[in-house]
Amino acid sequence: MIPLHDDLQAERRPYVTWLLVVVNVLFFLHELSLEGALNGFLQTHGLVSARVMDPEVWRDFDWERQTGPLLTHMFLHGGWLHLIGNMWMLILFGDNVEGRLGHGNFLFFYIASGLGAAAAQVASDTGSFVPMVGASGAIGGVLGAYMVLFPFARVLTVIPILIFIQVVRVPAIVFIGFWALLQFFQGTAELHRGATAGVAFWAHLGGFGVGAVWILINPALRRARARSTRRIASR
Repeated sequence: MIPLHDDLQAERRPYVTWLLVVVNVLFFLHELSLEGALNGFLQTHGLVSARVMDPEVWRDFDWERQTGPLLTHMFLHGGWLHLIGNMWMLILFGDNVEGRLGHGNFLFFYIASGLGAAAAQVASDTGSFVPMVGASGAIGGVLGAYMVLFPFARVLTVIPILIFIQVVRVPAIVFIGFWALLQFFQGTAELHRGATAGVAFWAHLGGFGVGAVWILINPALRRARARSTRRIASR
């Protein structure tokens, strides 16, 4: 399913969302400029599970090289499609979440979601030497928050069925819920196979969980969510 847009107006201008998009694009342009040095750059600034979990590995790295990738991996991408897909999801759903949380809180929330995503992926594959890169985990947090805050917002969605294409409006809880279930089943299948498809499914779910719980445990946001849900449902 490919989301086109939702039917909500943001409560304020999403300055932080735009800033995050710009920073991600700038990082990616820097990656493109590295050419032959790119693999080494990703190995250094991407998140490598073994470097975090294996004492035989992490003892060879100083504190900065150990902790820096926890943040930098969120702004690196493996290709144009990876970048465009992530940034589109961030733009589409981030504006309303930022509008509800406020600019500063949204930035903190975004980083926390990315860290939660990193923890989930590291826990799922502790011995991996493959660097994890991408904003998908942090954006998973945005999706989790959006689903809890605006479950009945309508998302205009392209659904390809064999050779046919359907464009329908679906509730956010259906679109994002389907996305989360897909991550779970694909991640579980990877664990059973003992192999990786090159996609950090558990990072997506880790970020999603942080985002959803963040809203659920915040009393003020819960009250705002209830008012928003009644307003949308009554349309």
